[in-house]
Amino acid sequence: MSAMNPDDIRQMIEAGIEGAEAHVDGDGSHFVARVISDQFAGMPVIKQHKLVYATLGNSMESAIHALSIQTYTRDAWEKARKFQTL
Repeated sequence: MSAMNPDDIRQMIEAGIEGAEAHVDGDGSHFVARVISDQFAGMPVIKQHKLVYATLGNSMESAIHALSIQTYTRDAWEKARKFQTL
């Protein structure tokens, strides 16, 4: 599989997790994904990350070398954004 871009990954995550919002940055092989979904509520972090990985299928074995995942519920995302600087 050829190299992926952040928008490809964002689309895969958003298609795989209903109602999710994803923000993905990366250089073609190393990526950071911030994923916002209320499906994460009450779910252990490891299960949240497995849910995100599942949306990427075989891409994790071929096109994506490294992926850092940060998961948030909508409330947690709004709180985190207050502390982020642009």
